[in-house]
Amino acid sequence: MPRFIVVLGSIMSGLGKGILSASIGKVLQARGFSVAPIKFDGYLNVDCGTMNPFRHGEVFVLADGTEVDMDFGTYERFLGLNLNKRASLTGGKIFQRIIEKERKGDYLGRDVQFVPHVTDYIKTYVKDYAKDLNADFVLIEVGGTVGDIENSYFIEAMRQLSLEEEVLFIQLTYLPDLYGELKTKPTQHASKMLLGMGIQPNIIITRSDKPIDATVREKLRTYCNVEHVFNDTELKTVYELPLRLEAEGLWKAIQNYFSLPEKSADLSKWADRLRALEERQETKTIAIVGKYTKQIDSYASLREALHISSTEVPFNIRIKYVEAENVERDTSPLHDADGIIVPGGFGNRGVEGKIKAIEYARKNHIPYLGICFGMQLMVVEYARNVLGLDACSEELGKCADPVIILQPEQEGVKQMGGTLRLGDYEMEVKPGTILSEIYEGREAVERHRHRYEVNPTYVGKLEEQGLIVSAYHKGLVEAVEYDRQKWGFGIGLQAHPEFTAKFEKPSPVFTRFLKEVGKWTKQ
Repeated sequence: MPRFIVVLGSIMSGLGKGILSASIGKVLQARGFSVAPIKFDGYLNVDCGTMNPFRHGEVFVLADGTEVDMDFGTYERFLGLNLNKRASLTGGKIFQRIIEKERKGDYLGRDVQFVPHVTDYIKTYVKDYAKDLNADFVLIEVGGTVGDIENSYFIEAMRQLSLEEEVLFIQLTYLPDLYGELKTKPTQHASKMLLGMGIQPNIIITRSDKPIDATVREKLRTYCNVEHVFNDTELKTVYELPLRLEAEGLWKAIQNYFSLPEKSADLSKWADRLRALEERQETKTIAIVGKYTKQIDSYASLREALHISSTEVPFNIRIKYVEAENVERDTSPLHDADGIIVPGGFGNRGVEGKIKAIEYARKNHIPYLGICFGMQLMVVEYARNVLGLDACSEELGKCADPVIILQPEQEGVKQMGGTLRLGDYEMEVKPGTILSEIYEGREAVERHRHRYEVNPTYVGKLEEQGLIVSAYHKGLVEAVEYDRQKWGFGIGLQAHPEFTAKFEKPSPVFTRFLKEVGKWTKQ
């Protein structure tokens, strides 16, 4: 019989409900329980695919091709899972389904309302999800903040769910520091708001800049009517949080609430990986050249994939976000880089700066990794500056040599959401290439999110001049790499290998890239 844990946020957004939910799941996994995360997002988009990374952070892609909120990357990295589209429930999906049912006549004779129709749909969805996955625990993250209009009906559905199933409510809150004193009054008011919605939190977890003392804990217990108050203070890395929650006694609170037998946790492998990040003497700088650098959560999975793979090398990494438009005028922001990455992206802005960064990496033999758009621009740069072609991508305009073109199956596509080439695709890796060393074989699977591809007409010319195509999928170019003897280490993947990195299973692409960074020395 599944048990449900609902995580709600109060006071302010951006507290890290996704990291907390994933960490709770890790504490349970460490005791042998199966967990299934699910997240509700209140926006009326059906999915995240059409959202601007500046406003929402990165768009994460699941194995089945669903475009979702960045918290799903956190779930997968922490829990080692590959989730599917059912784990993401948005306001847009809910209302789309309700209206479909109304048009079909499923509600004939009734005026369709939030209660019971919307709330019943949500409850049934969550229960079916738990049943089909046969999970011991379903972790439900409620997006937004308590008091928001857009999540109020979902919170009501969770209240109703608690009358029918075993549900534990966890309130994540923020304690502001005013002149050295952590203030509890905002959390008290937020708890009263939840009570007004019919929900009594069972556990309060506080975010604060410094550890809370016994006085603060007692205030919150007394005035918020809860037995358990735990602290989520600032940590060196988010991956410390499962160990912090374990030390705080979260398991004991969950165990008592659900009347579970005692189970010891095995977080030794997790702790070993954390220790691998400690006591490094050397630091290497990785420059990420992109157009969304003012909102670094646009590159959340890329950042985390690098940090995870840094447990495999004997040095720290410093990630330096470089605005691509600035590189158009001046490459000096790259002069301290030990490795350069151009990530995925869309549109013209900053393109020439990205191309210049790729050229700088190639000519100076700096280890280079191109991801999706970064791979396509690697081809454009090579075609321009080595082959001497008037090269470009069709996505960006017209030229004599369109080395990047629209995929044939994308011709005539009108809708923007969910119509890219999305999700897991298999790559046939060419033997004897750097990529075959990385994947230790001839096949690999990575996730994709793109419309354009390398123009096959130019593949022969590119390879003749030292740009090797190292992987295909049914005729589509999946990866390219430099002739190492000419240009040093440089690879580009049409896929997004950052989406498959797990804390306990680093991406081999990023691990190899960092190992090459470790071997590279400035000329």
